Amino acid sequence: MGRPIGGYRLQDGTLVPGVSTIAEYGKDAGGLIHWAWNLGMEGKDYRAVRDGAASTGTLAHEMVECWIRKTPWVRPATATDEQVQKAGRAYGAFCEWATQSRLEVTHSEFSLVSEQYRVGGTPDAVLVNGKRAMGDWKTSNAIYPEYLVQLAGYGLLWEEAFPLQPLDGGYHLIRFGKEHGNFSHHWWPNMEMDRAKEVFLLKRKLYDLQHVLKGMAK
Repeated sequence: MGRPIGGYRLQDGTLVPGVSTIAEYGKDAGGLIHWAWNLGMEGKDYRAVRDGAASTGTLAHEMVECWIRKTPWVRPATATDEQVQKAGRAYGAFCEWATQSRLEVTHSEFSLVSEQYRVGGTPDAVLVNGKRAMGDWKTSNAIYPEYLVQLAGYGLLWEEAFPLQPLDGGYHLIRFGKEHGNFSHHWWPNMEMDRAKEVFLLKRKLYDLQHVLKGMAK
């Protein structure tokens, strides 16, 4: 389940941006441009590589979702053998980590809307391994600052919605590699995410100010 149909809305019906939109606001596109340029120099169409990698990541994500729901995974008719093989490697690594860490998922892809910060979000999971924690899945060959900002935004939504259920277990990021189906796990304690929360709130303010300027410039 992703963003609700019609977007995120406050109790009075006001449409508000999503956490991922705020986290990526002002994102430096230099790395993406360089990536596309390198592929072009290799004679590859960046759109074909991008779409293929995204499909592999989507398959791995679907496998994890089935693991969470305890339902069998059904291979899509459009999936290639290579995509399934790569996704299967990533999923297998995830299962090994989940077993070793005694992972339990209590919530998955549930939507929250903050009246205080006027933003909505759909976290991938809240993970519990003795302690409650926020989690997110990414398909990427690296970890980027906006990923931490997005996690922090989800944490703010959770804290507002469930003040008596603190995230005392920190923040987890599960990464599936685009090209080789590799898997990695990253964790940050609450104190280290305070700066990411500050960045999220600054970006949220900047988002509104920029829209005011756009209105003035008409």
